[in-house]
Parts: sequence; C-alpha cells; structure tokens
Amino acid sequence: MSPDVVSVVTLPGFCLQAEFETGELRRFDMKPYLDYPAFSALKIDALFERAHVQHGTVVWTDDIDLSPDTLYLKGEPITQI
Repeated sequence: MSPDVVSVVTLPGFCLQAEFETGELRRFDMKPYLDYPAFSALKIDALFERAHVQHGTVVWTDDIDLSPDTLYLKGEPITQI
C-alpha cells in the first residue's frame, strides 16, 4: 500500500506534483489519461486546476479522483534540492 497524498499542485501540461506523507514528491503526467471517459472532463484547464487532496487521495469532483497508489507507483520521483 502506498503512502497517502498530503498536498497536490497542478503544473502546466496537465501534470501533478504530489507530496506524500513520507515527504516524497512525485510528478505525474495526466495527459495519457485524459482520453479515458473517467478523466476526459479534466481536459478543461479550469477543472484540472481544481485538484485537491481529500482523505489522502487527489480529487477533482465527486466523480473524478486518482488513487495515491497510481500517483506513487507511476509518478516520477522529484529530488528536492
């Protein structure tokens, strides 16, 4: 089981920067997911930018969320300087 997300920042190009409870940062590219019906509404910049954390998960609406497992396992680690 992956650690929970504690904060999320939207980045240009439909990317997310997620901080996990371990202090790790990961960058996640949402572009490949935007053609799936579950995520297609996020193609609207204003909606994508509403990403927030709720109970350790990244959430946009009641119907659109992304599990911490996906973000952690498929995200690219960001080294803090």
